[in-house]
Amino acid sequence: MATSSRKTSTSSPLASKRALPRDPSSEVPSKKKSSAPPLPSSGAFVEGSIVRIAMENFLTYDICEVCPGPHLNMIIGANGTGKSSIVCAICLGLAGKPAFMGRADKVGFFVKRGCSKGMVEIELFRTSGNLVITREIDVAKNQSVWYINKKTTTQKVVEEQVAALNIQVGNLCQFLPQDKVGEFAKLSKIELLEATEKSIGPPEMHRYHCELKNFREKEKQLETSCKEKTEYLEKMVQRNERYKQDVERFYERKRHLDLIEMLEAKRPWVEYENVRQEYEEVKLARDRVKDEVRKLKDGQIPMTRRIEEIETQRHNLEAQIKAKATDIKETSQKCKQKQDVIERKDKHIEELQQALTVKQNEEHDRQRRISNTRKMIEDLQNELRTTENCANLQPQIDDITNDLRRVQDEKESCESEKIDKHKERETLEKEKKSVNDQIVQFDNLMNQKEDKLRQRYRDTYDAVLWLRNNRDKFKQRVYEPIMLTINMKDNKNAKYIENHIPSNDLRAFVFESQEDMEVFLKEVRDNKKLRVNAVIAPRNSYADRAPSRSLNELKQYGFFSYLRELFDAPAPVMSYLCSQYHIHEVPVGTERTRERIERVIQETRLKQMYTAEEKYVVKTSFYSNKVISSNTSLKVAQFLTVTVDLEQRRHLEEHLKEINRKLQAVESGLIALREKNKHLEHKDNELRQKKKELLERKNKKRQLEQKISSKQESLKLMEQDTCNLEEEERKASTKIKEINVQKAKLVTELTNLIKICTSLHIQKVDLILQNTTVISEKNKLESDYMATSSQLRLKEQHFIELDENRQRLLQKCKELMRRARQVCNLGAEQTVPQEYQTAFQDLPNTLDEIDALLTEERSRASCFTGLNPTVVEEYTKREEEIEQLTEELKIKKVELDKYRESISQVKERWLNPLKELVEKINEKFSNFFSSMQCAGEVDLHIENEEDYDKYGIRIRVKFRSSTQLHELTPHHQSGGERSVSTMLYLMALQELNRCPFRVVDEINQGMDPINERRVFEMVVNTACKENTSQYFFITPKLLQNLPYSEKMTVLFVYNGPHMLEPNRWNLKAFQRRRRRITFTQPQ
Repeated sequence: MATSSRKTSTSSPLASKRALPRDPSSEVPSKKKSSAPPLPSSGAFVEGSIVRIAMENFLTYDICEVCPGPHLNMIIGANGTGKSSIVCAICLGLAGKPAFMGRADKVGFFVKRGCSKGMVEIELFRTSGNLVITREIDVAKNQSVWYINKKTTTQKVVEEQVAALNIQVGNLCQFLPQDKVGEFAKLSKIELLEATEKSIGPPEMHRYHCELKNFREKEKQLETSCKEKTEYLEKMVQRNERYKQDVERFYERKRHLDLIEMLEAKRPWVEYENVRQEYEEVKLARDRVKDEVRKLKDGQIPMTRRIEEIETQRHNLEAQIKAKATDIKETSQKCKQKQDVIERKDKHIEELQQALTVKQNEEHDRQRRISNTRKMIEDLQNELRTTENCANLQPQIDDITNDLRRVQDEKESCESEKIDKHKERETLEKEKKSVNDQIVQFDNLMNQKEDKLRQRYRDTYDAVLWLRNNRDKFKQRVYEPIMLTINMKDNKNAKYIENHIPSNDLRAFVFESQEDMEVFLKEVRDNKKLRVNAVIAPRNSYADRAPSRSLNELKQYGFFSYLRELFDAPAPVMSYLCSQYHIHEVPVGTERTRERIERVIQETRLKQMYTAEEKYVVKTSFYSNKVISSNTSLKVAQFLTVTVDLEQRRHLEEHLKEINRKLQAVESGLIALREKNKHLEHKDNELRQKKKELLERKNKKRQLEQKISSKQESLKLMEQDTCNLEEEERKASTKIKEINVQKAKLVTELTNLIKICTSLHIQKVDLILQNTTVISEKNKLESDYMATSSQLRLKEQHFIELDENRQRLLQKCKELMRRARQVCNLGAEQTVPQEYQTAFQDLPNTLDEIDALLTEERSRASCFTGLNPTVVEEYTKREEEIEQLTEELKIKKVELDKYRESISQVKERWLNPLKELVEKINEKFSNFFSSMQCAGEVDLHIENEEDYDKYGIRIRVKFRSSTQLHELTPHHQSGGERSVSTMLYLMALQELNRCPFRVVDEINQGMDPINERRVFEMVVNTACKENTSQYFFITPKLLQNLPYSEKMTVLFVYNGPHMLEPNRWNLKAFQRRRRRITFTQPQ
């Protein structure tokens, strides 16, 4: 029995949860300070089992001591009483990490609030004497002080002592706390194998596995090293074989280089002698050119004087020519003036003749027009006489006018009908646009709901898209997620629905057929790996089931509706929600309901209800029949706030079809009116054309009379406008004679001026000829002078070039002499040594021969490319390196063989026992599943036999006969299925387990009653066998009429302000009191 006490004397009703009444008169205080019953017999405990757990100021406990039994320990208590606190005490007391519990990452957080220190003490069974581990926790420093058997020690020593007993609080196969239950299914195959090895395998099994992984890693490294060294050694041997020839070629190349060196030493001396001879020749040529330059300069002096005399004479002649040119210009100007006056007289005569010609042409034209007009008058008079009388055309015109009026009236009527039709069409178009806009708004609202689904549950959204494209695969109708099919009548009420229906069901697909759901889950979950939920609607509809109480009865408490009436949904969806969540039985109230909530709970006996902002759940205690209520604040709605009225949308679509039908009718009427209007237009045009022809015939006589009168007036005017041509001709002849007399006088004056101008031109030509003779003589002299000057410049340039060449050759001789001495390492006064003279005698004496021989030797030397003096040295070093590498490779291969032999030995010692162990686990695991009419198997998963770090344990299960075995994953199975699989695997390890105890915290919470009962029976049968390890099973509740064993220990956890103090708890006194009460009762 586990008890807890509070040191404070005050009690809080909210913090108190009692199940046993307190009878002060019957309490018998115990003198013992311990609150635990006597320790069980140690004979049934295995090495390392927990004998006692003590806690002080730890989480919910002030002081508490727990003494578990050697077999199955059932720790039972309501939520919040401190069951999981015992699990935390076991973990932390045995040097476990705080973060492993999933509650807090600092050990100080496990001390009871308001206390500065806390303590956990664990007593472990050992045949040599029990081991007591004490951990004192300091909140301020967040540190712990450790004791073993009341002696101070370190955490490392505690961890070693715990490991020696094969206790692994960090192994999920041995220690499964409440917050880590879901982590077991997330273990990879490799992690599960490692945890299983540590939990139930022999001590050396996990060590062998680690050694195998290390040996394999070292083997890979050695294989890589041997391969690299072998390749490198082969390359070195091949390279030395090539270098062997290079060494021989090196010495042959050296002989050629020595000959090249001697040729290069002699070449400067030969080059110097050639340049010295060239210098002497250039010096003699320069002296000859210098004498020629002096002679040419002396011959140019008389020629210069004669050119200056001729230049003076030329200037005088050019001045006289300029004066004559001025006189000629003045005389020519006068001639030009006279000539211009004569031209003006000629132009005046021409203008008089042209004016006379114009008047003659005008008179001839006037006579022609008079004749034409008279002829036109005569023709019009003849046509007028032949024109008929038009008095009988008027009745025809009147009839056509009446017909036109009737056609016009019909056209106006037709246009009026067209306008009415257009207005009707515009009205229908506007109405159609309005309806379309409303439909688009509905579609946008639906898209908003789908966007929210996509953002929050992408897998569910992808499954919706797949369903829309594959509805033909299902026999009956499949409904999309409930959150898409639900349509709130009022957005403000969405929060009630979302708080009442879990999000897992809001995103669940609803099926009417089990077969359809299996097809859907196989395609979406198995193939597409999407995490989706699916439910089946009840066969018998609950959608229209009436509530147990009328809403009118509940209105007095402020209730205004049941949850079912707040929204619309398809019948199967509504039926599922009614059967699963009883939405037809859960009323929704207002703030008025919350104000009188106690009365509502007492009088209505409702199990669930909603107020304006809270949800109330009412339960009745199974033991005391006491009513317990709890309330939670409502979360803000997220998904159902968008309302889509599907019925209104259907009405809009029907209305849109009616509008389209009317539009078609209006369009047909418009087409008929257009055809009628076209026919009337054609008839109107024909009548107008007939009327026009009749009017033209009627008006023709009047027009002819008007034309005749107009032409007679024109003829009269033309006859009055006459001209006297003879008088005009006489006046023009007189003016022309006067102009000719003036013109003759001007011609005489012009002739005299031309004669004077001709004489001046002759004189100017004579002067130009004299000047030309002088210029010709000057040009000849200048040409001779230029030729002499050119020859002189050439000679001077030649002299300069020869002098520069002499200076260059002199410098070159000095440079070649210096270089020749430098090549032979001679000083300024030293002569050429005898050894060089002897060697030079055997070599060619000309530069061409030396260059040819140098080219030949260099070509031969260039054939020996890539050689240098270090080739021989590198060749020798490489021979030594090859020998050293060969020795190292032998050592590496020997080491590799040893590792392979070790791997073979360790693998045999590890793999065979491991396969036997997995086979035993599989046998028990399969038997457990078979007893539940399900199937499951455990096997050793091997990807590559040599990759020991990738070996793993694979769990495969199936809970329905129609499906295949599937690997246990965090996503494929449901929470209850994962809990059952985890529990059965741990039970399969139980009989094989070499660990001293196992802890499982609230793993049955996700199971349905049938599986929970089956699993509990298996746990009792397995954990209560002889020679099995200790088992801790923590749960807040159990089913009724479960089987129990005499070897079980049941620990009830109570917590509250009215509990007995630990020093007053005495189980024997309680038992004696119970016996007295039994004996005193009347028979």
